Amino acid sequence: MSMTKQDISSRHFQRKISDFCELRIAPIASKRVLENVRPFLISLIIYRKPPPILNGRIDWTTIGQACGIETELTAELKKELRPGLDAITRWLGASPAEDVQSNRPATRVRTAGSSKSAAAPSTRKPQRPAIDGSIARCSSVPRGPAPKPVSPFPEPLSEATEDPVNFRDALVYHMRRFGDTYWQLYRAVVRLNETFDNKTLLSWIQGKRVPQSVASFDILRRIEQRYRLPYGYFKDKLPHQARSLCGHDLGDISAAERRRISLHLPDDFSSLPFTKRQEILDWVRRVIISGSTEYRRYQAAAIKQRYAIRFPGVTYGGGTLSPRSFASAAGAHQNIAQELEDPDLLSGVVDAPPRLAMEMADLIRFKTSTLTAIGFQRNGVWGEETASQKIEHLGLMFGALAASPNGAVRGCGVPVSQLSFGLLIFPGVWDWYLQWREQRRGFYTKWEEDMLMVAQSLTRTDVGWLRQHPALLQNVRPIEGIIAQEEIEFAARDWHGACDAFHRHAASRSKEIQRVMRVHRDPFEPIMCVLEAESPLAEYRKITDEILKRMPDESRYPRPAAEAVRSFLLLRLGLHLGLRQKNLRQLRVCPRGHYPTSERRLEDMKCGELRWSDRDHGWEVLIPSVAFKNSGSSFFGQKPFRLILPDLLDLYKHLDAYIDRHRGVLLNGAKDPGTLFVKTVKTSSIDAAYNPTTFYEAWRNVIQRYGIYNPYTGRGAIKGLLPHGPHNLRDVLATHILKQTGSYEQASYAIQDTPDVVQQHYGRFLPQDKAALAAKILNQVWEAA
Repeated sequence: MSMTKQDISSRHFQRKISDFCELRIAPIASKRVLENVRPFLISLIIYRKPPPILNGRIDWTTIGQACGIETELTAELKKELRPGLDAITRWLGASPAEDVQSNRPATRVRTAGSSKSAAAPSTRKPQRPAIDGSIARCSSVPRGPAPKPVSPFPEPLSEATEDPVNFRDALVYHMRRFGDTYWQLYRAVVRLNETFDNKTLLSWIQGKRVPQSVASFDILRRIEQRYRLPYGYFKDKLPHQARSLCGHDLGDISAAERRRISLHLPDDFSSLPFTKRQEILDWVRRVIISGSTEYRRYQAAAIKQRYAIRFPGVTYGGGTLSPRSFASAAGAHQNIAQELEDPDLLSGVVDAPPRLAMEMADLIRFKTSTLTAIGFQRNGVWGEETASQKIEHLGLMFGALAASPNGAVRGCGVPVSQLSFGLLIFPGVWDWYLQWREQRRGFYTKWEEDMLMVAQSLTRTDVGWLRQHPALLQNVRPIEGIIAQEEIEFAARDWHGACDAFHRHAASRSKEIQRVMRVHRDPFEPIMCVLEAESPLAEYRKITDEILKRMPDESRYPRPAAEAVRSFLLLRLGLHLGLRQKNLRQLRVCPRGHYPTSERRLEDMKCGELRWSDRDHGWEVLIPSVAFKNSGSSFFGQKPFRLILPDLLDLYKHLDAYIDRHRGVLLNGAKDPGTLFVKTVKTSSIDAAYNPTTFYEAWRNVIQRYGIYNPYTGRGAIKGLLPHGPHNLRDVLATHILKQTGSYEQASYAIQDTPDVVQQHYGRFLPQDKAALAAKILNQVWEAA
């Protein structure tokens, strides 16, 4: 249906008055005054009412009451308002009826006794304001009830006696209280120059959609103002409290960074001044995204310079090569690395050349196999995590040797084709590497000491892997300033003597580094605010309360709800069990009614299981001792770890819901790895099981989303918290028990370790805590007196 010219004229003039308000009223008045004055002026145009007149003059008292700005109606504001009121009066004094009728085609009216039709002349007269300010209605007014006036602050028809829980019911309830239809509400809160669709508002009322954009939340705030509701009333009733808004003005920030940042921005971010927005972005990047510890800043800068040698074909258990294949492999690949000799290409991560990869595979097989090869001896074996760590650390060392000395890494520049484990028996190689690391970091750390311990174990008498492979020397070439030809000739004449000399050198260097090494990464720093609390466990538990507070509606958002329950259980089980990351990540699940995995099978798999215990009527966690890193500790005594989870604060309710429903939603039809915690399977996902990196990131994301208090949004549980991983949970548990009991032994029970280890690594038992605990006992004497 086409719009009449009268309506077009009205809409056009409404836009002019809206622009007038932005140009003349906005610079001198507050935002609230502008939001109240503009609808009042526009309502005069819509309903063709002249401004209130008293004794031939503008009635400012009535205008102030109608707009709700009696105390803010200053002389300056009156001066700026007067031209707009005069313009409305002039527009109403014109004859819109004549304009419409003069160009309208004549209407043919057929009567019973006439076959011809005549154009009926218009008898409609211009609407003139009466003495009392009202508009006299003429007889040609269109049929139907007159439109209801749009009042910016209508009076309620009834008092608020209910408080609906969900968003849709709350919106409909308050619309009925004020007698608004959805169209009347739309006209009252949406401005002329805005493109907000009325169907969007209708979909909220019908419960089909909910607000999720910046523009939609702006409309919600206007509705709250119209109905005199507290700020954020409707937002608190939305079914997905943890969802980020779309539509923030973030400038040229990349899409990937937008996804990480938008969740932590306030709803009114786009309307804030530029300096305030930059302040918020800097804080989010520094505190939430990266974590502002000294070590994190060093790590962020260091990872930009990639220099490692990668061993993609070497895994736990070793490779398929014979331990005696070095001689045949030495000349088979002389031309493999010629294309990698450009040192600029080595400022990155490259795959190891075949000969070096075979040497690494033999080392891993030697240290991880159940039985050693005939003719070889060893002392101790490496577990899966240890083997992976040594591969990574040795890869970094070889990468530093191969990196260009003229690049950002400032490596040694050794050609990739000359890299060999035979280099590791020469003291000059290790001295160069130790000094190179000290120059990059600024001081020595325990990393360098650990690397020297590995070097000593590889050259130890009778059982060292390097000592038992003299053929490695065939691949060694002189390196200017590091390895001289005379050293190579001496090692060729007396291999065991060269190994003994290096072993003594490594032991001496280790003692020297122990004397000056410093701690770079303080593991307690991200959670210091928790450890310093009177009850660290109660402080950290606030994060789980925050997760439940912002839990999405499962019926509307099944996947986000499943992810929230998974986050909740990650922290709750971690706080109850005190497990290391590996044991919590690999914990399997046996649903109720299924036959649990046997203990022997769990020992072979080296992991635990969560199962229902009919005997104890609760969820039981059973983990064989061999699955733990410290399986030989006196804590276990070769017995499995077994604990019945307590049904506290709805733990069983959420655990049952996760196993029965949410876990399947996360798997999304993918192959079930059998572990309790699974990733959110997407189209690009390969495996639903967590690995150490993805599990750490999942924990870190939970802390970023729910744990860190954001002063700009008011969300988050703990002020001063920084991003961290699951291992810090053990620090929280040990420190909590130390503060409550002062016993290192009891603290060790919570994290399945020994008192000495707790005292050395985990518990943050500060002197003031010790003094306070002692004073508590001594004060009992004075209290009893």
